[in-house]
Amino acid sequence: MGRPEQFTPHSLTKFQDKLIEWFRTNRRALPWRASRDSYRVWVAEIMLQQTRIAAVLPYYERFLARFPDVRSLAKAPETDVLKLWSGLGYYSRARNLHRAAKEIVSRHAGKFPQKLDEALRLPGIGRYTAAAVLSIAYDAPLAVLDGNVARVLARLRGVRGDLRSNGRWQRLNQLAQHLLAHTTPGDWNQALMELGETVCTPQSPRCDECRVSRWCGARALGLVEVIPAPRRKPAPVRMKIAAAILRDARGRTLLVRDPGAHEGVLFSRMWQFPAVAVSRDAATELAAHLRATLGIDCANGTPLQALRAARHGVTFRNITLLPFFARVEKLPRLPRTRIIALDHITNLPISSATRKIAVAGQRHSTTNLKGLGGYSAGGI
Repeated sequence: MGRPEQFTPHSLTKFQDKLIEWFRTNRRALPWRASRDSYRVWVAEIMLQQTRIAAVLPYYERFLARFPDVRSLAKAPETDVLKLWSGLGYYSRARNLHRAAKEIVSRHAGKFPQKLDEALRLPGIGRYTAAAVLSIAYDAPLAVLDGNVARVLARLRGVRGDLRSNGRWQRLNQLAQHLLAHTTPGDWNQALMELGETVCTPQSPRCDECRVSRWCGARALGLVEVIPAPRRKPAPVRMKIAAAILRDARGRTLLVRDPGAHEGVLFSRMWQFPAVAVSRDAATELAAHLRATLGIDCANGTPLQALRAARHGVTFRNITLLPFFARVEKLPRLPRTRIIALDHITNLPISSATRKIAVAGQRHSTTNLKGLGGYSAGGI
């Protein structure tokens, strides 16, 4: 196949023109590309962190409909922000977005700062996000480097090995800045990301469709399928979480804010059912947890009934959710607890794991509705 074409000032300009022309002709019609408004770009970049575009699209539309600008977001209660984020995961992103909105309004007159150092001081803003927002919204000459861009650049230069180790990431960052098209940095960054998303994909890249393949070192060397090297992933951790769906005669249940070790990973510091990590006898271990934290004695008239288990994945954790149902005469009123109608739980800002547990409880209640004397959908 021969050696790839080397970059000279002339060929670099040609490379940039080819890629930008391809992007402007073939880019996907994504809603955040309809405007260069810094707020819309910023919200999109935060939502897209570790999340697929297809999953983000409906959330982005709903979020912008509710919070059309940074001032409306800054004024909103955090619970409203989390509720709209519910199901998207990684809820620290929503909290940081909300905190940053308040700072933008109070310190930057309601406009995303144009200086890199000021942007980096905002909650939840790292080097990649800052470069993406500033280049797309303000034409700042800042290159981005994420997984898609790194893969494109690694194949371009024939870089082998783990891209995030031994200084390779820093060298790729320098290469990204060197290749940056300074006249159109926003389109250039998006073009590289788009190429990595749609053509220069991790498996089976479509090299025949690539407008810049003549400059690709990996293709010339026949190494496209082995560059980049797979990242070393942590060994999967298997967990079992037992959760109690307690219900009184009025159809109400109890939610808590549990400071347990699993809470930050699984329930994102939001309202959840009483839950505990278990190892062997889930019912016994959950009963002990309820007795110690809520004063509920499952051995004395409050039997736990196992419901259908559910699978849940968070990064490298493979979690089995084990819902248990129990009727109680009275739900305890304690600090960091909330009593609410079982059918109303999904109206709250809750994590995906809590939503799965709630669905199991609602299915059980619907199936057994005829035998629940005194049931009411009311609650507080």
